[in-house]
Amino acid sequence: MKTDFYKNLRNTLQDLENAGTYKHLRHLQDAMKGTVDIEHYPNSIVMCSNNYIGLSNNQFIKDEAKKSIDKYGLGASSVRFICGTYDIHRDLEQSLAKFLNMEASLTYTSCWSANTAVIPALLNAGDTVISDELNHASIIDGCRLVGKKVNKKVYKHSDMASLEEQLINSKDSSTVLVVTDGVFSMEGDIALLPEIIKLTDKYGALLMVDDSHSTGVIGKTGRGTMEYHNVTSGVDIISGTFGKALGGAGGGFIASTKDVCELLIQKSRPHLFSNALPPVLSSIALNAIKFLDENPNIVTSLMEKTTYTRNKIKEAGLTPLEGDSAIIPLIVGPTSRAIKAANLMMEKGLYTTGFGFPVVPEGEARVRLQISDSLSYDELDKAIDIIISTMKELD
Repeated sequence: MKTDFYKNLRNTLQDLENAGTYKHLRHLQDAMKGTVDIEHYPNSIVMCSNNYIGLSNNQFIKDEAKKSIDKYGLGASSVRFICGTYDIHRDLEQSLAKFLNMEASLTYTSCWSANTAVIPALLNAGDTVISDELNHASIIDGCRLVGKKVNKKVYKHSDMASLEEQLINSKDSSTVLVVTDGVFSMEGDIALLPEIIKLTDKYGALLMVDDSHSTGVIGKTGRGTMEYHNVTSGVDIISGTFGKALGGAGGGFIASTKDVCELLIQKSRPHLFSNALPPVLSSIALNAIKFLDENPNIVTSLMEKTTYTRNKIKEAGLTPLEGDSAIIPLIVGPTSRAIKAANLMMEKGLYTTGFGFPVVPEGEARVRLQISDSLSYDELDKAIDIIISTMKELD
């Protein structure tokens, strides 16, 4: 049986290779910025990073991180409720809550942990969770973890009639939780937050927004989906990450009421059974928030560069998916075609990534372009030329 298992495993991998859908890892050799050295591909422009506002190599944040290592060492060596809670955790959670205009926040080792923590912790037998069909996989897994006694429903992507239908069908539930991404990572579009809030208020449902690709990216000062829509209330829970715009190092969070955060401390499994966020990562996130709060112009600069790139691509006859985020997806069809396009771009000096099934629907594979404020306009122009020439080559 063991022999058959490994034989089937090898055949599966070979099938992926033959189909042109095998994912090969690339090894970066210096810090994340506009142009990096990649093994076999020196001086490559990066357009697939979550380093949206260029803080992954920010000198101020790096200097503070070094001080943090000297003070706290390398890690917590414990879960929070034993001996893994440091004063810097409290500083970060208070700073983040203030930044997002929420009562409180709680850190996790990743947003994946946060999403899979909060949904099962809040819902009980007979309750209902309603999720947008294009939500991130961590939300999908969080919904699965609620168990069989909690009702799980899905509404069509950003379709308010579909959401209302599911809310009506859930009227007998004691608690109903609607969950949506703020920025949808594969589409680049932004949740219709005012319309969703109108419906959740109408039917008395809770609303949770995953702002992983929103915090530090959209809104006038980078405060995410609520600020983008000029919404000041109606969102009960925000989840997010420090591993993207806010320093890029790692860690996730839940921001909500004090009672929600206290409940998560008491019963959310990733908080009870996983090591605390290392103090150095807390320092990186804390100082990224501080730097962003003092320099909101970097969000404006990011949006200007995103608009510039999108317009140049469209002027060349390409048709990226529309959206106001820093994500610009180019749909190319089959998965193998997306991977081929990304490989061709890599050979020309542009690092992008092709995404296919099961990350996106079959036949809707894409090259996802992500803009960073660390990219200069010269780098953007070079990247745009490579994108245009590669897509023409594919056609």
